[in-house]
Amino acid sequence: MYSLNLPTYDAKIRKKGSGLEIFDPLRRKYVSLTPEEWVRQHFVNYLITDKNYPASLMSNEAGIKLNSLTLRCDTIVYNNILEALMVIEYKESNVQITQQVFDQIVRYNNVLKVPYIVVSNGITHYCCKIDYENQSYEYLTEIPDYQTLI
Repeated sequence: MYSLNLPTYDAKIRKKGSGLEIFDPLRRKYVSLTPEEWVRQHFVNYLITDKNYPASLMSNEAGIKLNSLTLRCDTIVYNNILEALMVIEYKESNVQITQQVFDQIVRYNNVLKVPYIVVSNGITHYCCKIDYENQSYEYLTEIPDYQTLI
């Protein structure tokens, strides 16, 4: 599709009807290849391959309940006892990361209470570590390795 600020990988892509599908190893199925899905699959591959995140402890399109709404988080990363550690929100590469995007992921985090939130459009990546005790957050200069999370 197009270049991202993420390592390339050999994505499994197939034609279906008039469109394309990409294989999502976390959902174990082919999904419609949209610009946002292109970012998600590259970012997930980066986490697994470069940052040692176990695929078995990650979930794409994970549903959560916020009041009476059911929302879908783009990706959630868990620890060995399935407590959420990180929530990730993706946008397609031509979408700017704005306050509105951060507001969206913060709404998800009101439910999850994870220590790390990440927003990426495949070009720019933001990672924040949340300190609930001091009611503060810190922007990290890079995405942490999985071992740092646990």
